Amino acid sequence: MMNGQVAAILRWYASHARDLPWRRPDAGPWVVLVSEVMLQQTPVARVLPAYEAWLARWPVPAALAADSPADAVRQWGRLGYPRRAVRLHAAARLIAERHGGTVPSSVAALRELPGVGSYTAAAVASFAFGQRHAVLDTNVRRVLARLVGGAARPSSSPTAMEVRLAESLLPGEPGLAPRWSVAVMELGALVCTADRPRCADCPVSTTCAWHQAGSPTDDAGRASRRTQRYDGTDRQCRGRLLAVLRDADEPVPAARLDAAWPDAPQRTRALASLVADGLAEPLPGNRYALPH
Repeated sequence: MMNGQVAAILRWYASHARDLPWRRPDAGPWVVLVSEVMLQQTPVARVLPAYEAWLARWPVPAALAADSPADAVRQWGRLGYPRRAVRLHAAARLIAERHGGTVPSSVAALRELPGVGSYTAAAVASFAFGQRHAVLDTNVRRVLARLVGGAARPSSSPTAMEVRLAESLLPGEPGLAPRWSVAVMELGALVCTADRPRCADCPVSTTCAWHQAGSPTDDAGRASRRTQRYDGTDRQCRGRLLAVLRDADEPVPAARLDAAWPDAPQRTRALASLVADGLAEPLPGNRYALPH
């Protein structure tokens, strides 16, 4: 990628960036970590109210660590993928116990936190601490696949070549690499979208390999993105059972869970998965509760 493309994307970001709280200059490492965990597989519009409520209740890791996993799951509400709440609570406890209540700055230490993978560690190290790391979320990978590789979509998971490419594109100027990463991310979220890219509004469309090739479609990629059915699935069953536990102040008899979902084998399977994921605890007397 030429320096002109980098400059064009950075100029575009300067005038089109959304005002998101986790991007503001006063956003500390805990704020960034919470936002990155919440944003996993969840759109910004859904995250914003949950994020604000979470940080109003637990502004620092020690505050969350002092409460129970059940409190975290209840506060998480219907944001989806509630295992993230349990892992964020476990991360807060580890931060409080091992790091003096301060989110660690190194990628290696961040990777040791529950629920923090390579992407989240690189994102927190970059956006919270200004470090120079390739931050490869879905949006960034799609922009680079089109702009440099000429492909409609990236592969299902980052390859070593893709990581090397992203690292080679990071600006060398101090503090500019994180801004570049978030600028490419924003371009993918707002313009270079998965299904209806707005190439006419793209600051680098004239030098984009995919656009110059006529924007060839990727039928296999489109097929893999079909919306999955939700009604009647184990995921919906899990949600129903978890809602019963979340709304209860006391342990719930199994009979109340039975009433929440009619299919007994599916209900048993879903309840077992909630227990395995640390989202429910079996108690004496055939009762269940959120984790404590």
